[in-house]
Amino acid sequence: MKNVINWFEIYTSDFNRAKKFYTEVFKCKLTDLPVDNDRHSQMKYATFQGDEHGTGATGALVKLDEVKPGSGGTLLYFASEEINDELSRVEAAGGKIIRPKLDTGHFGFIAFIEDTEGNMIGLRSMK
Repeated sequence: MKNVINWFEIYTSDFNRAKKFYTEVFKCKLTDLPVDNDRHSQMKYATFQGDEHGTGATGALVKLDEVKPGSGGTLLYFASEEINDELSRVEAAGGKIIRPKLDTGHFGFIAFIEDTEGNMIGLRSMK
C-alpha cells in the first residue's frame, strides 16, 4: 500500500534562506524547478530528492505570495537516523529547537524545530 501522504510543500518568505536551512540541517540537495512565468511569475520552487513512485513522500520548498509560512498548521515529520544529528545543526542554520528529543516509547523518538520561515517541523527516528 502506498503512503497516504505522497507530496508536501513547505512555504517560505525568504526562499534562498529556507533552501540554505534545509540543505544544512538535513544534508540534502534541493533542485530548483523552472516555473511557468505566465501563470506563476512570483513562484519559486525547489524539490527535495526522492522517487515519486517509491515509498515515502517527496515534496518541495515553495515561495508563493498567496501562501504564508508559519506554525499552527500541518506538521510534517522528517525521517532521521539519529535526531541529535539534525538538532546539532538547527541553530547554526538559523532555526530554533522547539522541543528536544523525546522518547515516545515503541513509536521511537521525536523532536520539533522551527525553520527560518517560522514553520514548525518534526523529526522522527527509532533510535
